[in-house]
Amino acid sequence: MSHPDYRMNLRPLGTPRGVSTVAGPHDIGASPGDKKSKNKSTRGKKKSIFETYMFKEDVSEGLKRGTLIQGVLRINPKKFHEAFIPSPDGDRDIFIDGVVARNRALNGDLVVVKLLPEEQWKVVKPENNDKETEAAYESDIPEELCGHHLLQQSLKSYTDSPDVIIEAQFDGSDSEDGHGITQNVLVDGVKKLSVCVSEKGREDGDAPVTRDETTCISQDTRALPEKSLQRSAKVVYILEKKHSRAATGFLKLLADKNSELFKKYALFSPSDHRVPRIYVPLKDCPQDFVARPKDYANTLFICRIVDWKEDCSFALGQLAKSLGQAGEIEPETEGILTEYGVDFSDFSSEVLECLPQGLPWTIPPEEFIKRRDLRKDCIFTIDPSTARDLDDALSCKPLADGNFEVGVHIADVSYFVPEGSDLDKVAAERATSVYLVQKVVPMLPRLLCEELCSLNPMSDKLTFSVIWTLTPEGKILDEWFGRTIICSCTKLSYEHAQSMIESPTEKIPAKELPPISPEHGSEEVHQAVLNLHRIAKQLRQQRFADGALRLDQLKLAFTLDHETGLPQGCHIYEYRDSNKLVEEFMLLANMAVAHKIHRAFPEQALLRRHPPPQTRMLNDLVEFCDQMGLPVDFSSAGALNKSLTQTFGDDKYSLARKEVLTNMCSRPMQMALYFCSGLLQDPAQFRHYALNVPLYTHFTSPIRRFADVLVHRLLAAALGYREQLDMAPDTLQKQADHCNDRRMASKRVQELSTGLFFAVLVKESGPLESEAMVMGVLNQAFDVLVLRYGVQKRIYCNALALRSHHFQKVGKKPELTLVWEPEDMEQEPAQQVITIFSLVEVVLQAESTALKYSAILKRPDTHGHLGPEKEEEEEESDGEPEDSSTS
Repeated sequence: MSHPDYRMNLRPLGTPRGVSTVAGPHDIGASPGDKKSKNKSTRGKKKSIFETYMFKEDVSEGLKRGTLIQGVLRINPKKFHEAFIPSPDGDRDIFIDGVVARNRALNGDLVVVKLLPEEQWKVVKPENNDKETEAAYESDIPEELCGHHLLQQSLKSYTDSPDVIIEAQFDGSDSEDGHGITQNVLVDGVKKLSVCVSEKGREDGDAPVTRDETTCISQDTRALPEKSLQRSAKVVYILEKKHSRAATGFLKLLADKNSELFKKYALFSPSDHRVPRIYVPLKDCPQDFVARPKDYANTLFICRIVDWKEDCSFALGQLAKSLGQAGEIEPETEGILTEYGVDFSDFSSEVLECLPQGLPWTIPPEEFIKRRDLRKDCIFTIDPSTARDLDDALSCKPLADGNFEVGVHIADVSYFVPEGSDLDKVAAERATSVYLVQKVVPMLPRLLCEELCSLNPMSDKLTFSVIWTLTPEGKILDEWFGRTIICSCTKLSYEHAQSMIESPTEKIPAKELPPISPEHGSEEVHQAVLNLHRIAKQLRQQRFADGALRLDQLKLAFTLDHETGLPQGCHIYEYRDSNKLVEEFMLLANMAVAHKIHRAFPEQALLRRHPPPQTRMLNDLVEFCDQMGLPVDFSSAGALNKSLTQTFGDDKYSLARKEVLTNMCSRPMQMALYFCSGLLQDPAQFRHYALNVPLYTHFTSPIRRFADVLVHRLLAAALGYREQLDMAPDTLQKQADHCNDRRMASKRVQELSTGLFFAVLVKESGPLESEAMVMGVLNQAFDVLVLRYGVQKRIYCNALALRSHHFQKVGKKPELTLVWEPEDMEQEPAQQVITIFSLVEVVLQAESTALKYSAILKRPDTHGHLGPEKEEEEEESDGEPEDSSTS
């Protein structure tokens, strides 16, 4: 279905296009058609706009001496002239103001910066309420902080969204392993995605705030309190160009038809305003583009930057391909994948030649001698109903003494991926499968993902197992690791397992269950699920008592139309006991393997650490909670978890407030990272903050994560199945870094995919109404968390039918009073007071110009608040039963 009139902008247009005015006019560098570029002073000679990069030796020296600082550049998607790098000491981010100071670096690049003199540092006004001074956040919670096993969103329906929900907010997918459906994607995903405000709201609503925040100082800085200055810097070197240098966007003719440039170049205008405009040679463009530019106004192209010279505000690029019409799902999806460097090409013939050739493949006889044969055991998988890559299976055998033998059985992917082969290289390069709303871009060829490695029922499979003897309370009495052969007796969905947990004494009718092999039968499987559930509850209780943290955020799942692929509806994914059951045993297996490989190879173990939250952002949050009178204890992960679970009641208002606070708590959180143990001196740095454990790794998802394949090889070497890995610690660290980068990119792609589908849903099915809770109040606008959909939106006062609005601080709390224009002249104007944690009603509506949507506040009743009848109605229509039952 094509929408010629809609153009999807994958990031908000909070700021005018083009280069920030600081870039200064010159020649080729100025916006084409800029009259100032004809100034006599610049005519005839090109003046540099950007500084020349420092020499590599000087950079190394400066980093050693501490006169230069390195970090990953984050450009604010809402205000692209603002960029930041994290401060090495965990204090407030270092600010980089404007395109010139950014010196041609792009979002995600590893850069080296030099601090500016103090009089050029940014003044952060204490009374300025817009906390976006550090808001280039892109939700960095590790998946360990959130739900497990929500996996796989395939074409059939949303349940199949693997990491779609969890990964967005959580940098991963197991809850530390949970096949996550991540969807606070909308937090940044939509903020960054198509989250535009209305035209009116954008132009003037944002402007005062922007200026307010980015004041640079000329007055005497000594008179200012120290915390009101933010260290500011400029980029002097790019250590690693991590940004793909590819962008999606639109082609335009240059404005000045008489210029020399007009005859040679077209202008490529990226949808992502964090990427510069790009000159592309006309010879790359469609043949009739110059004659008929309007025919291409809605065509999405991909362009790659090939050069960006010092004397040019714009980069030079090559047009890679035309994607199709903007606003349609497939072209937009291909654009997102290309921008984030995801390889979605078909696997080459060299790679496919590495796979077993004689099909159907059977397990070679010698493997039965080398492995423990568990085919007679009652072993089964629990996954989303549409999952096709089944990495993990579970078993639970009651023992005569009242204890249990519990097994986690993981697909033995390393058996099929020979080290150093073309298959190994492409898997290492892809590093992760990427789960989009409508499909998966696999790390490995489908023959492996869905057939040979996947633990499909009623067929013999090669596995790597961890088997424990556990007491009913989950205490470990014994532990065994080894290669095994299993034959899963059934493929349960989370819904099947949930119904077993909820009917502990009733037999579930056969027609409601998937086929189960006759050797075991439904009663045996039912009993095993119940036993696993009871042990998992104990393990979970103990984990939280020991100080673990979980930040559950609203995650969106979609129902898709089978024929058109368009979203028909969406709902918040429900994370239930069956998800938690799988999560607990995956966490247990990952921790057990981490200890095993670290004991065997203290210098060469691939582990996963989670650093504590960023100090400065955490302090801001502590201050905020104090101001709001919220008793939240941030002293440790466990204390925070306890505050979030115990502070709030379970009425609707309290639950909404908990969602908002959980959302805020996710912002200071850092990414969890793979690392090589030999390269970190201090074992305290190995810790995993959210799980509150000393050692952790990823072992349980080798079909979709390359880190797990490496961990399988390390475990095999630790058990004497193979020789030690021939990888120096720094080589292993390079691979760990690459896995981190690809995981991050995959998370962003999932967020953008969810945001794209949500924007299409608003356009096709909107306007959508929901209750929302206010998260932040500015002087001309306020931010809300839209509760039914888990998206964050900014609502601008000047986009509402207001007579006036007034901002003030009451004590330390910001307050915005809205005076609504009465609907008929007889009425008094209604007043509505907006404060943090106010519940309001909003309408999400598509905009006419593009596949963007804005949030509008619904007019309150005459008393300025929601009427109780309306609230009841809303509550009833919230979370339709058919949605939750089909998740």
